[in-house]
Amino acid sequence: QVQLVESGGGLVQPGGSLRLSCATSGFTLSSYAIGWYRQAPGKERELVARISASSSRTEYAVAVKGRFSISRADGENMVYLQMNSLKPEDTAVYYCNRGWVPSDYWGQGTQVTISS
Repeated sequence: QVQLVESGGGLVQPGGSLRLSCATSGFTLSSYAIGWYRQAPGKERELVARISASSSRTEYAVAVKGRFSISRADGENMVYLQMNSLKPEDTAVYYCNRGWVPSDYWGQGTQVTISS
């Protein structure tokens, strides 16, 4: 069955970096776009970044543009989110999702906390 498993979250000081990983299985990753989303307490889930199936197109939320970078390694069934210059407002649970628009296929999420 389709599975997406996020990892790499943690507690980081402002200005620090993290790399999140999304391990996929149960489908041919190269055929699908993947999106990273986040949900902060009391807020709706929002798109952070997404990458097309061919990696020819990427999109970023305004709040993270220039600081975050999405990439994929189809041969390893992995998608990554490199997060630099982290801010307290980046604190959230981060999820990966299959598709250019949100689908029913979500991972369990990984907590990212930015605090001094």
